[in-house]
Amino acid sequence: MPNIIEELKQGLKLLKLEWSEDLTQYKQKFLNASLAEKKKSGITWHPIQLKKTKIGMDERLIVDVERVDAGHPSAFSSGKSVTFFSTHEGYQGSENRVNGVVNQVFRNSMVVTLQVDEIPDWMQDGRLGVDLLFDEASYREMEFALKKVIAGESPRIAELRDIALGAKSPGFKDQYPVELPSLNFSQNQACQKIAAAQDFAVVHGPPGTGKTTTLIAAIRQAVEKGLSILVAAPSNAAVDLLVEKLVDVDITTLRLGHPARVEEKILSQTLDAKIANHDSYRDLKKLRKETEEYLKLAKQYKRNFGHEERMQRKLMYQEVSRIRDTASHLEDYIRADIFQKTQVFASTLVGASNFNLKGMVFDVVFIDEAAQGLEAATWIPILKAKKVVFAGDHCQLPPTIKSYDAAKAGLSVTLFEKIIQRQQQTAQMLQVQYRMPADIMGFSNDWFYEGKLQAAENTKEHAFSPEEPVLEWIDTAGSGYTDQQEAESLSTFNPEEARFACTYLNDTIKRIGIARFKQENWTIGLIAPYGAQVRLLRNLIFETFEYPNLKAFSDLITIDTVDGFQGQERDLMLISLTRSNEKGEIGFLSDTRRMNVALTRAKRKLILIGDSGTLAQNPFFDALLRYFEEKGGYSSVYEFL
Repeated sequence: MPNIIEELKQGLKLLKLEWSEDLTQYKQKFLNASLAEKKKSGITWHPIQLKKTKIGMDERLIVDVERVDAGHPSAFSSGKSVTFFSTHEGYQGSENRVNGVVNQVFRNSMVVTLQVDEIPDWMQDGRLGVDLLFDEASYREMEFALKKVIAGESPRIAELRDIALGAKSPGFKDQYPVELPSLNFSQNQACQKIAAAQDFAVVHGPPGTGKTTTLIAAIRQAVEKGLSILVAAPSNAAVDLLVEKLVDVDITTLRLGHPARVEEKILSQTLDAKIANHDSYRDLKKLRKETEEYLKLAKQYKRNFGHEERMQRKLMYQEVSRIRDTASHLEDYIRADIFQKTQVFASTLVGASNFNLKGMVFDVVFIDEAAQGLEAATWIPILKAKKVVFAGDHCQLPPTIKSYDAAKAGLSVTLFEKIIQRQQQTAQMLQVQYRMPADIMGFSNDWFYEGKLQAAENTKEHAFSPEEPVLEWIDTAGSGYTDQQEAESLSTFNPEEARFACTYLNDTIKRIGIARFKQENWTIGLIAPYGAQVRLLRNLIFETFEYPNLKAFSDLITIDTVDGFQGQERDLMLISLTRSNEKGEIGFLSDTRRMNVALTRAKRKLILIGDSGTLAQNPFFDALLRYFEEKGGYSSVYEFL
């Protein structure tokens, strides 16, 4: 039996190492850096313009800002905490600061919910900037959860801990076969496994196999049985997607978390929105207004006044106190009523520690994208569970970890991976994928999924035309294209390869037919493994006039890193592999799971551009290159120059 307490204590040490490294990196970028250096590292936008303001949900103030200097990278993303500042009177030592939470980030604009009631004057008349803040709260919650698991805070937590980490066997009850007509055989088997499991069930969903569809079906079955349910995922985007799908099948869902961290289309599912739309909200608003009026009156009395005025003021404060009590009881009633009507609660992993869920225990906790959650974060919702269902794919992206030492020592191994490895009987793999033709799927299927994946019948139609090959590797070996390092970010880019990629994409679209692309609304994705190459490609396509056809397609083209494409698909995918050097250095391209994500996004055509001389020294890329050759998809860049 593994010593799981020691394992968890080691996990706690590694978490603290990661926390420390994250903070150190933040301080290096932030504390001793000039404004220009912060802009270069992407943690500050300056100068920015205040475009518009509005009052959002629950009377929160929302601002829309745009950066003037668009050439720099950006580390801002949805859900991050930020602080606005003014450089009107000089940047250093300025007292003008207002904090907020990012709702959405576009290329050069951002929507932020502020933590103040009104816009300060300095935000309107100074040179405005915005900094990224360090998020310490998440680490505190993870540490707190791990300590509870180590202590075995309740008998059930101790039991789930021992089962998850392989010290005890999981239980299953007898179950009739599940045969939902909308699901395929392996999806039905997964739903059956979930229904039969008494402790843990794991749905391993490779790309395009309908993992979300299966999860929603299993949640519906649990709702029909009247079970209490919490769904959680590592990112806000993953939670929002689940909420959207649940609402589509008429499941009453409550999305917990700061409204700024929630996508606009599901804001109506947040607690703030549901309180604002409740039948009794008008009464609550009225009570709040009365409180304000009495406070205003009470404050009119100055210090120098007699006994009568003093008594009058005392009565007013008593009235304020009484009305506040009434409002508080009414708010409690509204919240209880909303909770009573909720069938599924939804939050991020860390968000499961939300004070609104305090003391609640759920019959089933569903954790989606579980292969991307740190183990410590994954325990947070499990602390509220009688039974746990994991869904994810440990052959795709692992969690993002800042500390190399912590990752190497085991922090990158998720609870999802551990349970699949130690309790194989809990897992069911989905085996039919609906996204890509067999040829695009083939390499990943053999390398990662033991050849168990099948391409669904519909994927035979997934091609631009019978003449257009679905696979192409254009080999840049011998072309003189070489990778370089960006001075500020130390990220890698390859200017010649980027230009060739844009030219080849342009030619491919023309060959297939510009009108057909527009008519069919076919989507295009460009992946580069490095941020510097992504920035270069974006600049070439969106900011210059070198590729007018591609610029005209900007609404159909997405250019991002591999991480940015997790869970997504595009009709045409082009991957600029970037690395090309005499030493055969390929950096983190050797992370095969990351490459698995990149190779499985394409629905109709996958193009790889890369230097075989550099890449094929690695066994993974050597096998990948041979696969493209076998499928007749290999050509040299010289054929196109």
